[in-house]
Amino acid sequence: MTAAKPRSARGDGLRTYRRKRDFEKSPEPAGKVGAADGCRFIVQKHAARRLHYDFRLELDGVLLSWAVTRGPSSDPADKRLAVRTEDHPLDYGNFEGTIPKGEYGGGTVMLWDRGTWEPVGDPHEGLEQGKLHVRLNGARMRGGWILVRIRGKSNEKRDNWLLIKEDDEFASRQQDLTGAYDTSVKTGRSIDDIAQNKAPRRSRAAKRADNNPNAMPKPRKPQFATLVAVPPAGRDWLHELKYDGYRCLIAIADGAVRCYTRNKLDWTDRFSSLIPSAAALPVESALIDGEVVVLDENGRADFAALQQTLKSKAPLTFFAFDLLEINGEDISRLPQLERKARLNEIVGASREQGAIHYSEHVQGEGEAVFKSLCKQGFEGIVSKRADAPYRSGRTRSWLKVKCGKRQEFVIGGWTESGRRAGFKSLLVGYYRGKNFIYAGRVGTGFNAERLAFLSARLKALERITSPFCSVPAATARTARWVEPKLVAEIAYAEFTGNGFLRHPSFIALREDRDPRSVVLERPEERP
Repeated sequence: MTAAKPRSARGDGLRTYRRKRDFEKSPEPAGKVGAADGCRFIVQKHAARRLHYDFRLELDGVLLSWAVTRGPSSDPADKRLAVRTEDHPLDYGNFEGTIPKGEYGGGTVMLWDRGTWEPVGDPHEGLEQGKLHVRLNGARMRGGWILVRIRGKSNEKRDNWLLIKEDDEFASRQQDLTGAYDTSVKTGRSIDDIAQNKAPRRSRAAKRADNNPNAMPKPRKPQFATLVAVPPAGRDWLHELKYDGYRCLIAIADGAVRCYTRNKLDWTDRFSSLIPSAAALPVESALIDGEVVVLDENGRADFAALQQTLKSKAPLTFFAFDLLEINGEDISRLPQLERKARLNEIVGASREQGAIHYSEHVQGEGEAVFKSLCKQGFEGIVSKRADAPYRSGRTRSWLKVKCGKRQEFVIGGWTESGRRAGFKSLLVGYYRGKNFIYAGRVGTGFNAERLAFLSARLKALERITSPFCSVPAATARTARWVEPKLVAEIAYAEFTGNGFLRHPSFIALREDRDPRSVVLERPEERP
């Protein structure tokens, strides 16, 4: 935002604010006019005589303020009354507590949202003309919003405005913002907690950080998506690109970086090219979830190329799509949209540089997003409930839809080739409980280098008996068996009537997967 000469849009700086308060009785900050180049916005839930939400924009060294009687709504059809009040000092943006009964504004104040804002057009002209258009980047309020002054009667004492959500990708006609979020973004407390002066809620991660401020966040089991046939409908869902790479949790503490796989294996050495960018992020500590990829010339993730890159330790790219801990605070229980907003604050600013990139999303329009990405040759999308917390394991608050059919299978043997070095085909399967189920032969997708590499790995695992529950007799006669320890990514057209893969093709080995965790994924018809 361009710096302007300090001047309050109401014309009296903080005189009205100070005149209304007795700072010997009220814990509110007296404050002073600050620098003119800030761009914060704050929303405070205020349980005064009547519950309302105070919407504040930093401009010209003060916080311009409106009391929104029913709170902000993400539905563009809702026009919420916003009564202009006196300007507040910048220090008020951190205030959370209880104003004594009988004092001006007596009641409990919660810091409900915070972030940055930018004007669309000249904000001073917008205020004077009665139409202020802004874009917000907060934990809960995001995208475009408009404040419109209501023309009142000549004797009207109140300066009435309407707060309206712009119809953009962050609008939602289903989600109730004030109902969905009822705790402080600062302390995690409810209004009642603050009124009772309870201590801020402390997570295990925060307590660990208290004992050791430089403690490295511990890896945890990631959240996984359930495969479905079609994307979910409605604006309650966020849709992200499904990246074709290795899942990775990056832990940061005091400039040190560790990289963990989905099975909590420490792959910091293999992902070493990510360390400088991760260490440079503006955090004391963090635990970030995302995907490590190698991009081709068209900007698509190339899993086979990723395998080669890991061998050579060439540069990698990490797409960050979730934030679980930051500066000792465990935020995994916050809604998905709020976690992504916090993630965007630390990663989004550097999205065009370095190896760490923010994973963008689209809210709503899942079917259109899916079709568009499939046409461009991408693997698919992951759809996430905007209001859901992070939960380890496979869940239905994360759904994945694939453009083509592919998944992991475990190699249980091979058949010999009489015409080429190495083998003719791989024999693959999956687990159903304790049983290892045969799924067919994979005979394409190999070049000379892959054949030589896989042949060496297979011979080192050779065994006498079949690891499968059963295999067709014709296949078993020429088969060589191996311990089922190698996991392969396989693309295929469909399954035949007898349960075998049709037109399967080898993509690459998956060294980050536990073979016993490989099960058959069948898309659910309804998300």
